[in-house]
Amino acid sequence: MSRFVFIKAMLGPIMRLMFRTRVEGVENIPGDGPVILAGNHLTFIDSMILPLVCDRQVFFIGKDEYVTGKGFKGRLMAWFFTGVGMIPVDRDGGRGGVAALMTGRRVLDEGRVFGIYPEGTRSPDGRLYRGRTGIARLTLMTGAPVVPFAMIGTDKLQPGGAGLPRPGRVTVRFGEAMEFSRYEGMDRDRYVLRAVTDSVMTEVMRLSGQEYVDIYASKAKAA
Repeated sequence: MSRFVFIKAMLGPIMRLMFRTRVEGVENIPGDGPVILAGNHLTFIDSMILPLVCDRQVFFIGKDEYVTGKGFKGRLMAWFFTGVGMIPVDRDGGRGGVAALMTGRRVLDEGRVFGIYPEGTRSPDGRLYRGRTGIARLTLMTGAPVVPFAMIGTDKLQPGGAGLPRPGRVTVRFGEAMEFSRYEGMDRDRYVLRAVTDSVMTEVMRLSGQEYVDIYASKAKAA
């Protein structure tokens, strides 16, 4: 038994009990081949819930600090996140974005599922912010379809992304797969990259019901 299967079997029932998780549209995730899951990001527990509601293992980029912590808590976090599919990357350096993009491409080239939050960071106020074009580069470079998803209610259970989450209702909603083969070979065209990214974010907005803000979340946090 793989560590992912063990973690899912152990924590899945606890999660369903604690968060009363409702999952909609999971059948939209292809059963094999490369696929990108792209969704909103409200709070820390999003990255714990998403891997546990999918039948296929989801690989995603995470801060390397999640696997370098000390003591029992640090080791437990490292065991969980690497077990469910997190790939630690130092994103603070100038080449962090390139490293994340290349890691995602490698996962997709291996025919696996790669999860990404196009906003690039957690929403500071529950609204949906402008997507960064890395999601478009990935789908155009690899040909992998994009399945949009929405986390609904996680910010109410863990406001601010810190502390232990409280029990409550969480919905994870997956939309229909999107493919962009008509833009093949245009992964360096900034207008195409923006159009693809915006179309994905429009679907995420439709699924989540969030208000959309046409600026980057990182800029809103810095204001």
